[in-house]
This record gives sequence, C-alpha cells and structure tokens, in this order.
Amino acid sequence: MAVIVEHLDKSRLPKKRKRYEDAAPGPLATLPAEWRDLLAQWLKLGGNSRWDTLIKKAGLAQKGMAETLLDWLLNHGWAVVYEERRHGEWWPCRVVLQQQKIMRQQLGLPDDEALARQWQSLLAGLMIAAEANPDLQPALDHLDSMPVSRAIARGELIQSLIRWKADQRTGSYRDFSLFARDATKTISSSEWQWLESSLDLANYGIQPHTQLLYISADLTLTGAAGSLMLAQAQPFAAFTPASILQLTQVQAAQPLQQWICVENLTSFERTAAKRQPDTAVLWLPGFPPGWWQQSVSHLLQHCPAPLLVACDPDPAGIRIAQIAIDLWRSHGLPAQPWRMQVDDLNHCKQQLPLTDLDRQQLVSITQQSDLHPDLAMLARFMQQHQYKAEQESYL
Repeated sequence: MAVIVEHLDKSRLPKKRKRYEDAAPGPLATLPAEWRDLLAQWLKLGGNSRWDTLIKKAGLAQKGMAETLLDWLLNHGWAVVYEERRHGEWWPCRVVLQQQKIMRQQLGLPDDEALARQWQSLLAGLMIAAEANPDLQPALDHLDSMPVSRAIARGELIQSLIRWKADQRTGSYRDFSLFARDATKTISSSEWQWLESSLDLANYGIQPHTQLLYISADLTLTGAAGSLMLAQAQPFAAFTPASILQLTQVQAAQPLQQWICVENLTSFERTAAKRQPDTAVLWLPGFPPGWWQQSVSHLLQHCPAPLLVACDPDPAGIRIAQIAIDLWRSHGLPAQPWRMQVDDLNHCKQQLPLTDLDRQQLVSITQQSDLHPDLAMLARFMQQHQYKAEQESYL
C-alpha cells in the first residue's frame, strides 16, 4: 500500500503534514544488526521524539543510516512521521513509533509498555500546553533525549509549573517543591539546575531568594533590635518573614481602622501612595504562601483590624481573596472583598474571555459553602457573561 499523506493545516500551501503506512507492520528480523541497535536506542526514548533528537542519538557518522532506517520504518508501517515545509521542501520534525509492544518483542527488549504509555500521555498534554506557553518548548526539547523514567519525572515538574502559574502562585524554591511533590526538599539539585537552564523561573513566580512582606502603614514595629517607624519608609517598606515574626510590639500612630490587601504589585503601589493614616496596606503575592500567612497572622495578633481585599476579578483572584478572608476570620476579624464587585468587572474597559481552566475553577468555586457572598455573586456573573479582567486596569 502507498504511504498516506495528511495535511495538518488548512492553508492553500500547507506547512505541516503527517505520513504513515496504513498496514500491519512487517517483521523486523531481516533488519541489519546496526539498524536494530539504533532502533532500540530510539525506542528507549519513549517512541515519540523530535527527528533532531533521533539524529543526535545516531551520531554524525550514522546520519545516512538513520535516514534510511526512518524511510524503512515509514514504508513498513512502524512509524508516523510529522513533517514541516521549509524553503519549499518537506523535512521530518517528529517521529512516532507504532506497535511499540510488538517492536520491543521483536527487538528482544523488556516490555515497558505501561511506562511508555504514561510518557506518551504526559508528552501529549505538555505539547498542547506549550502552544499557549511557548517558553516551555526548550524544556520539552530537552525531555526528548532523556530516558523515559527521567523524562516522566521532569515532565511532571513542568506539569506542576503550569498549574502553579495558572493558580497565580508565588514563592520560594521550597514552596514550589512542596506544591509539586508534597515535600520541601524532594526536587534534586540536578533537577533544579535543569529547570533553571530551561526556563525563567522568575516568570513563574519562583525565586531562590528570601521572600519579602511589603507593607505601607503608620506603624511602629518593636523587636529585639529596637523600634522602627514605618511612616519614615515611603511609600512602603519590605521585611523578611523572620524579622516580622520576632516583633514583640506593633503600635499604630492612631487607631487602625482597616488593613487593605492588594494582589497586583502595581495596584499595591498606587493604593499605598494614596492610603489614609488610619489604614495599613499589604501586598498579597498571588496565592499567599505559608510564610506570608504566618507573618500577617503575627501582625494581626498585635494590631487587629478589619480587612478589605482586592484581587483580580477572575477565578484565581476569587480564590486568593477567599484565602485572605479566611485568615482574618481565623482571628475573629471581619473581612470583605474590595473593588471586586460585579460593577467593577462590568465597567472595566479591558475585559478578557474566560479560558477552559477558568470555567473549571468557577464550577468548583461556586460550590464552596463558606465563599463570601460578594465573591459568589462575582463568580456567577463570570459564568453568565464569560469574561474576566485584571485589577491594574482600574485600581
């Protein structure tokens, strides 16, 4: 049977296609020994690899043999070849090996089918994610050349990074390790080195440095090292969690009427610049990490006041605001959203469509029994009208 060609885009001059033989694969027993050895090496990479990776595995001296082997696999039903048009010619970009269990049997390799299936499923999801997050592609390219078990472990780290970013989390390396693997030291140094070399972790809200609590207030903080008047630090000051936790006294220049927590850093700076003397303003760094909640809890013990919390009017912002509200409630203090009403979203000039992930989050959010009524109303409005916004466009 002839090789089948399917174009993968609908343009008049297609740029992507796949080719395959729609027939039962033929026997591998007749392949030359060096072909079988190279095929075994390719198969150990998981059976779904970039062509550049397979060529590197073959080595420069065996480049011609690798090309001949690919043609044989294609024409005998063992491979699907994805190609791209470059300078008017078609070039292979990815090779997916078929009938891998049978291929392993014929090559005399151990049956790692379950592991291979896990890798194929993981890789498919990561490739879809990379379409929306192109900065992930270098990391995925690195996975291509790794043994399957290592590729799965590191691919799952990328999966966790995607979830971390979608949740708008920020934190230290240990915070991310706890999020990804339920313990603070389970990501190895070599894995961190790989992540650092493949991705800009700062863009994902992950910093190796000590986190800082940003605060603007007319407070006097007293600890073992002495006292500090925050009014002298304009427009705001920044403290390590350790310096906040060692405070023994927090005094307000006049009775504190409210704390305001603002998620977006630009909006925090604007709010801090305009705050009244009876108000304290904190930066809420996305999903509040443990160190932030501990530090703020310590401040509330010494200087309690109600909360107004302002986050992006989007599903993640609703979840973040509820976490802050729950923290104040745990101290017996009133708390409510601020600049997160339906009217704020409805009159926002820059409205963004909801994503599939947003819709999934809203289903979960609207089922929360302890959700603040204003946040519940905002969530229902988003579900009905299918858009969200970012707070820096209006706060």
